[in-house]
Amino acid sequence: MTGQLVFKDGSTRFGAGHPNDSLVGKLPDRSTRVTIDFKDGSKLFFNDQRKFGWVRLVPTSEVPNIDFFKKIGPEPLEPSFTWKVLAERLKRRPNSIIKAALLDQSVLAGIGNIYADESLWGAKIHPATRVRDLSDAKIKKLHNAIQTVLRLSIEKGGSTDKNYVDAEGNKGSY
Repeated sequence: MTGQLVFKDGSTRFGAGHPNDSLVGKLPDRSTRVTIDFKDGSKLFFNDQRKFGWVRLVPTSEVPNIDFFKKIGPEPLEPSFTWKVLAERLKRRPNSIIKAALLDQSVLAGIGNIYADESLWGAKIHPATRVRDLSDAKIKKLHNAIQTVLRLSIEKGGSTDKNYVDAEGNKGSY
């Protein structure tokens, strides 16, 4: 949830995950759990403030066989993600409340608490609404809201939180 990978090659850094000050500070730091040293002198740091994360090295060809990746839902910004795809994925959980369904990564990839709330607000859907009670019109609005929220959040550099920074050390402004 607050973990990250930081690749460092001399003065060049690249980070991925949920960045925090470790992305721009001296590494390793107090949140560094694993450091991988490469023959060329570059390093990969796995940082995890909350100690929830884990590392598993597998050949690239094996990634599709990992249970998590077999179960993960569609990426909401892919062109193939239509409102009908969203409807089909949601209907697998008819008795769930819509917010819980959006947070389920097997339904839809990448929607966390903030973006679920913002998307539901944009679509004017109460978070406790049961999936079975959503009309096609509401699902269309939700589909549009999800994509709008995600695009805007990318444009704004993500959500600002007490420990979030972008690759240059700036807080997000979404």
